Amino acid sequence: MGEFELIRQFFQREQAENLPAGVVLGIGDDCALLQMPDGKQMAVSMDTLVADVHFPADAEAEQIGERALRVNLSDLAAMGAEPLWFTLALTLPETDEHWLRGFSRGLFRVAREFNCALVGGDTTSGPLSITLQVMGSVEPAHALRRDGASPGDYVLVTNTLGDGAAALAVLQGELQLNAEHEAYLRDRFYRPQPRLAEAKLLGGLASAALDISDGLIADLGHLCAASDLAAVIDVQELPLSAALQAVDDIDQARRWALSGGDDYELCFTVPPENMADIAMLVAQGKLQAKVIGELMPGAGVICELNGETFELPQPGYQHFR
Repeated sequence: MGEFELIRQFFQREQAENLPAGVVLGIGDDCALLQMPDGKQMAVSMDTLVADVHFPADAEAEQIGERALRVNLSDLAAMGAEPLWFTLALTLPETDEHWLRGFSRGLFRVAREFNCALVGGDTTSGPLSITLQVMGSVEPAHALRRDGASPGDYVLVTNTLGDGAAALAVLQGELQLNAEHEAYLRDRFYRPQPRLAEAKLLGGLASAALDISDGLIADLGHLCAASDLAAVIDVQELPLSAALQAVDDIDQARRWALSGGDDYELCFTVPPENMADIAMLVAQGKLQAKVIGELMPGAGVICELNGETFELPQPGYQHFR
């Protein structure tokens, strides 16, 4: 099967019948032609996922397709943007129609769930890797940037932390839990939830935000650097899932929550005067979030447990060491 037949059969056909909103010209030409909604800014992000680095190479193709788009959409959530379109560059060691069918099925399941259309890309031969560029729109006044925080702002995170790293330990045979907890962690790894709905609620309330991909400490450190501040985190307040709480070594569970990465939750800061609104959203069940710390003058991220420094062997995932 040639490149163009591969694209037509597994990727172009999905979009051919109904041209998505804003797509003037989609897959098949030298460029896509796209029309942004009036009055909105475009948010753009791109990530590459490499086999046996970002996902097990022997994972089911459908799971790989789901994970690939979900983790990229998390970047749009971090900016408070609504997904519109994405492009795909797929490098394959061989043309495997069974693999491609599963991959495209998982990919387009997520695309339909979040109303995000594939508008172009490329295929080539080589070691398995997946590069996606996602594009979205955001109200200029509600873009969640990293550089808007102030001293005294509270640090919050959505949902639970540490599940991604614990899931990897399960997949690698380094952690054994009961069947229910292991199934939960595998689902969290292959089907991370981009917090798009939560981010939409935070526009106008949060002063800064980002998503947690490389670990809370590493990513919060980026926010602190952009806002020229320091953060103090109370380790006791870290939200842990039932699966993480079942881990025999609670300090290991906390280290995963602080520096394990692959959680794709939001870390955001809120001025004190907006905390009542956040509390209302939580009480109404519209937002699952917890205060874990506070910002202050200085630099870096400090972790404390019972008033003492909580040491970490490394702050988070690094692509180049």
